[in-house]
Amino acid sequence: MMAPALLLQGCGGAGSREVVTGNDVQVWITTGDQQQLLARKPGLAFIDTAMETVIAVDTTKRFQTIDGFGYTLTGGSADLMNEKLSETERQKLLRELFLTDDDGIGISYLRISVGASDLDDHVFSYCDLPPGQTDPELTRFTLEEDEENLIPVLKEILALNPDIKIMGSPWSAPVWMKSNGKAKGGSLLHRFYPSYAKYFVRYVQEMAARGIPIDAITIQNEPENPHNTPSMLMTAEEQKVFVRDHLGPAFEEAGIRTKIILFDHNCDNPDYPISIMNDPEAKKYVDGSAFHLYLGEIEAMSKVHDAHPDKNLYFTEQWTSGEGKFHEDLRWHVRHLIVGATRNWSRNVLEWNLAADPNFDPHTDDGGCTTCQGALTIGDSVTRNVSYYIIAHASKFVPPGSVRVDSNIDDDLYNVAFLTPDGNLVLVVVNDSNTDKTFGIQVGSKTAPARLPGGAVGTFEVRMTPARRGGK
Repeated sequence: MMAPALLLQGCGGAGSREVVTGNDVQVWITTGDQQQLLARKPGLAFIDTAMETVIAVDTTKRFQTIDGFGYTLTGGSADLMNEKLSETERQKLLRELFLTDDDGIGISYLRISVGASDLDDHVFSYCDLPPGQTDPELTRFTLEEDEENLIPVLKEILALNPDIKIMGSPWSAPVWMKSNGKAKGGSLLHRFYPSYAKYFVRYVQEMAARGIPIDAITIQNEPENPHNTPSMLMTAEEQKVFVRDHLGPAFEEAGIRTKIILFDHNCDNPDYPISIMNDPEAKKYVDGSAFHLYLGEIEAMSKVHDAHPDKNLYFTEQWTSGEGKFHEDLRWHVRHLIVGATRNWSRNVLEWNLAADPNFDPHTDDGGCTTCQGALTIGDSVTRNVSYYIIAHASKFVPPGSVRVDSNIDDDLYNVAFLTPDGNLVLVVVNDSNTDKTFGIQVGSKTAPARLPGGAVGTFEVRMTPARRGGK
């Protein structure tokens, strides 16, 4: 394999093997004081001089393929976008969010709730019944609750980006299937496992009939958390039996190719998905496992990868609080999620959630998040908050199909590198210190001197010659 080289746009050609001096590296920076927000900066030039602190990128060492970066589009987010914005305002905002031209940030992955999440304004499922009634055959299944706002917004998004990946996650089964008969807490009754598998089948089929392909589902959002409204407990053993004996066979029988993803909870319990995949009959139906980082360490994702390297990993949720500080959240989330999750094999990174109003509404009563800040605040105007920039530093530059490549971490400069399908080398760096850092970005034999203020995030984009990227 040949060492990577660089190509300047407008200089040389496809066979060019030399670095031409000039603005070889394009730069975008966000600072903790918000004076620079995804700001385009003067380009950097590659030189022959060695530097003391260096981030060396090796495109010949390749890891997982990236599916995308984005948010959870909660029912509340969709309500705000559909009801508070005019059609013209909404279309302009959606173009900014889901395209990469002009000021677009290129969101490429969305998570949505199957039924209500705690950031809907009320609790619902797709088969709600009067107390005491059951419907094992789901004769009263309906997506009516999502027809007003979520589904129309999704259709508008798909019109802009037909390839966006959508993951569905339930916060609870219908209450008549549960041990406590309530939206909050309780467990799925074993006698309704076949009905709940059918519920997922109907959901995927009904969404597809509306032109909304569901790429993946997780079986239960936060199965170890009974405190949200809605929520539902599900042990690893229960999830294994449900997947192995009910959901997997039901998807197979219906010809559904939607991915089945385990766990969808914190990094403090990697044994949860490992124990399920240790059962070969359950594992054959499983695409991978999903994680949050409210507890544990992000490196737990690599433990799951090492135990089952043939299965995928996803990072599906992390909130920012309306009571948080921009500069603290910026550096923590980029270090642990954009950098940390992808360096530990995640194929995506999703923040929670896309939009809220200035009072952090809507949310459910008695268990809905009351301080969850959206990437956007939608009120009399639209405000872009910290998680907008956290995701944008990756989503705008790292499209689906990109591959993570090797880079080292030096002097509090936490980073991750990707090779994109178009041949761009993209490096996302956070200076996780309070002092400015000068460092080199080394590709092959050349180094570009760079600088990041304390606490700042930078995305650095380099064009590579097709003949010299390394690999086959």
